[in-house]
Amino acid sequence: MTNPMSLDGKNIIVTGAGQGIGEAVARLAKQLGGNPILMDIQADKVKAVADEIGADAYVGSVAEPGFVQDTIGAVVEKNGAIHGLLNNAGIVRAAMINKMPIETWQEVIDVNLSGVFYCLQEVGRHMIDRSKAGDEAPGCIINISSIAGRRGTIGQINYGAAKSGVLGITMSAAKEWGRYGIRVNSLCFGVVETPMTETIRSDKFREMYESQIPLGRFSTPEEVAGPACFIFSDAASYITGQHLSVDGGSHIGY
Repeated sequence: MTNPMSLDGKNIIVTGAGQGIGEAVARLAKQLGGNPILMDIQADKVKAVADEIGADAYVGSVAEPGFVQDTIGAVVEKNGAIHGLLNNAGIVRAAMINKMPIETWQEVIDVNLSGVFYCLQEVGRHMIDRSKAGDEAPGCIINISSIAGRRGTIGQINYGAAKSGVLGITMSAAKEWGRYGIRVNSLCFGVVETPMTETIRSDKFREMYESQIPLGRFSTPEEVAGPACFIFSDAASYITGQHLSVDGGSHIGY
């Protein structure tokens, strides 16, 4: 029986692949037959993951358009095609609204919103070229959002604004690029057990956050990697422009 989740022959760029969600998706994509290509600003971490799973690693920041353009060009030159992009790189810089320095606002916007656009734009250009050359299914892009982008968050207006913006990027790109056969979706996570969520998972906040989750617990990176790989697979070939919540029921609505 054919595995509907197979990623055989698919070259998939994963940003923020040095740890957490990005690492988990890269590992699962490899297990499913894909060729994950890792990007991260943390050189030691991303190279360690790449060496372990047998993948290429590119070190730099998605907030730098030049790095993104050069890296996408290098990946295409080496692999011939990019079939998937997981726009996952992100940072958290917390502060209450009235106390947030402009630099703290801008740093998160640069990585979590502009970085998503830079990667999506460059990979999208490549996929459009392949579509015009006759490829009927040139690829799939997944942008990582958050329930913070759907309902707001306390102490992270920069993060919430960026993740809300990611939803707009997803819908706009899906509408523009559907005619090329390019699928664009977003995944909206709740609290995932990664280094980035250590503060809200501490004893001080754990009970409050878990009480908002119908399933009553946080998720692991491995648990949210499956939905990402599903969206990349041919099993999701008719899904585009959607925001899939993977959050234990934290966001339930129409």
